[in-house]
Amino acid sequence: MRPLRSMGAADPGPLPPENATYAFVGALVDELVRGGVRHLCLCPGSRSTPLAIAAARQAGLKVWTHVDERAAAYFALGLARALRAPVAVVSTSGTAAANFLPAVVEARFGRVPLLVLTADRPHELRDAGANQTIDQIRLFGVQVKWFAEVAPPLATEAMLRYARQLAAQATFHAVEVPAGPVHLNFPFREPLVPAPAPDELPPEDDRAGPAWSGRADGRPYTVVVHAVPAPDAGVARALAGIVGAAQRGLIVCGPQDDPAFPEAVTRLAAAVRFPVLADPLSGVRCGPHDRSLVVDAYDLVLRAEAAAAALEPDVVLRFGAPPASRPLLQYLQRLSRARQIVADGARWSDPLRVAAQVLAADPRLVCDSLTAALAGHRPAPEQMVWTDRWLQLGRAARDAAARRLREIAEPFEGKVFAELAALLPDGTLLVVGNSMPVRDLDTFLPSAPTRLRVLGNRGASGIDGLVSTAMGVAAAAAGPVVAVLGDLAFYHDMNGLLAARLHGLAATIVLLNNNGGGIFSFMPQAAYPAYFEALFGVPHGLEFRHAADLYGAAYAVFEGWSAFGRQVRAGLARSGLSIVEIQTDRQRNVRLHEEIWARAAEVIGAGLSAR
Repeated sequence: MRPLRSMGAADPGPLPPENATYAFVGALVDELVRGGVRHLCLCPGSRSTPLAIAAARQAGLKVWTHVDERAAAYFALGLARALRAPVAVVSTSGTAAANFLPAVVEARFGRVPLLVLTADRPHELRDAGANQTIDQIRLFGVQVKWFAEVAPPLATEAMLRYARQLAAQATFHAVEVPAGPVHLNFPFREPLVPAPAPDELPPEDDRAGPAWSGRADGRPYTVVVHAVPAPDAGVARALAGIVGAAQRGLIVCGPQDDPAFPEAVTRLAAAVRFPVLADPLSGVRCGPHDRSLVVDAYDLVLRAEAAAAALEPDVVLRFGAPPASRPLLQYLQRLSRARQIVADGARWSDPLRVAAQVLAADPRLVCDSLTAALAGHRPAPEQMVWTDRWLQLGRAARDAAARRLREIAEPFEGKVFAELAALLPDGTLLVVGNSMPVRDLDTFLPSAPTRLRVLGNRGASGIDGLVSTAMGVAAAAAGPVVAVLGDLAFYHDMNGLLAARLHGLAATIVLLNNNGGGIFSFMPQAAYPAYFEALFGVPHGLEFRHAADLYGAAYAVFEGWSAFGRQVRAGLARSGLSIVEIQTDRQRNVRLHEEIWARAAEVIGAGLSAR
């Protein structure tokens, strides 16, 4: 048996293939690596053996093994999201491949470059009652950006050129803006193992050239150049005219993950003196960039109806995906006279159906072009007053919430993010769950100079796969990783915890356990008590310390806020997985939220009446 390779090992050069399948698949995997793929996740399976062994032999490729396909796909998604680079995930045939669907959907709407490689039965075994055989042609439908049914492997010059360009095409489509998943389906015949079959291969003297061994200089067989869409000069000038004439201009930053965007958008904000409402997943709320115009408490401000009515802009620049805050979305939807301009790369991001203009251009480049076109611009006095009003109301709301939070000694889900803001060191990756955690993050995380990268599966906003996503982030992270997840999301993906033990990953999970679906307590369904607990609350009564024991994680339960700080710091200092559980009461959680909203509304009302 030939030894396997691992990333970082010395590369002795291409190994001669044993048969046609391994020549073909080896060329394709080699080309994935040359095209920038450095990580591949897979679960054990027979039909996928050629992909698994070819990947394990490939120098420069790290292979992450998993037991559960859904967990593997979300792990790959977390890796790709954290790395901002394509990651491959491999399955055997049948329902194994079908388990990739939830992560594929999130990758599509979350714009994550995921390479989905599924093994399949050959054509002659389809629709014939063969075991573990389903229709995998376009299995993921419109959820992938691109699909290819790979030709059966052959070891000819033409077929190896095809294999190498197919890898380049797949990577190209995954990375091209907007990024997303692609699907390659491989029909493999037996033998699936690298059994010698010299008759399937040409003579060794004929196995020369880039089709067989790749470009000699290490470049990809086909180099792909990605062009980032930018507004042309005429568009920038026209837009600058609109923005420059604004007297009540506003910038709204939704989820995005360009690390250069915060500097660009805050430079633009300074040039026009627009307040910036920064969703935590935008990268703009926290960091060393200029945050003097960032409003971090807009969710609290806009819950006050008087403030939402008084703060009507004439121009709104919206960047990135739609924000999580419901009060902010409702506010934007009610703006009948404002000109709303949306820039979110090559994606249409206007679920409110109110945009007057959509720019198919990169948000960072839009900001840069506008800033340049507005050189020498002096904001109108009305704009200065408008912005100061936003900033003052934002500070008042944040201060009111902070005062009430300091009074709360009991376990409260909203206080978690205010506490974490002071606990998390520079360079932390914070993975936040959907439903209530992401909304509490929005409401309670204050703006700070800490380099805090916030990640979440907001593409399709499901609660599935969040543990595995966090583990994938941990596999890629150079700094600390903290995930804040609800109990149902944690339960839904407990299988994902195995990755931490299998691969020696370090992460801290803050588990918010309200014994059911906490977000429904804030929704109209809560007004129907005869049905609520059975259909929406769904109390489970699980003791999660047993899950920590099962997967070898350190475990602590909330014993007060000072102890919580020590527990989180201890988790950050550990080399493995830590779980800190906070057990809360759903009804009490609602009341505490309402108290804070009322406190903020009171000070906002006073601020408005003082003018």
